[in-house]
Amino acid sequence: MVLKEACIENTTNLAKVILAGANRIELCDNLAEGGTSVSYGVAKYVVHFCHQKNVRVMAMVRPRKGDFTYTKEEIAMMCEDILMYKKVGIDGVVFGCITNSKQLDKPAIKQSMKAATGVEVTFHMAFDELIETEKLQAIDWLATQGITRILTHGGDGTKLPKEIFMNWRKYIDYAADRIIILPGGGIKSHNLEWIIKETGATEIHGTDLFGEH
Repeated sequence: MVLKEACIENTTNLAKVILAGANRIELCDNLAEGGTSVSYGVAKYVVHFCHQKNVRVMAMVRPRKGDFTYTKEEIAMMCEDILMYKKVGIDGVVFGCITNSKQLDKPAIKQSMKAATGVEVTFHMAFDELIETEKLQAIDWLATQGITRILTHGGDGTKLPKEIFMNWRKYIDYAADRIIILPGGGIKSHNLEWIIKETGATEIHGTDLFGEH
């Protein structure tokens, strides 16, 4: 069975997407800005609510909108947020750190991974901003760091799934079960099954996976 991860803003639609079949929640705030970290109170409530229904929770760790190139101070803030999320029983965290030259910020990722010890980690769509020729190498490196999955649009986020599904397929084939590739972006109830078939994905991410076909 393919795991369906629903991305929600704060607690909006939380009960609805679980009732409709979400297996996992990605918890964010400010989705219009690409998602930022939620507060302690929101995280605590959502974890308690979801765990009662046997649904796992992944929390976005992103201190601000904008790019994914962070200062040392921001990385320290992100690590504190990760530790806070762990205190409320989060199942995993979602973050991504890259440099101004569009490469993985390996020191920042390693620092964040240390804070995240004991929970799952998703490297989010910062992956899509990497230099195209280095994305496969990035999959190699992220897989060695204990990261559970990579969430990716399969492109720059402006194209429809029918235009970039082959990129998801390429990443999934290349990862070869070393790390999960999580397709996200433009995936809805009407194209969900087609994307699963064409890409071989074992997990799917979206904000509208449970509407009418």
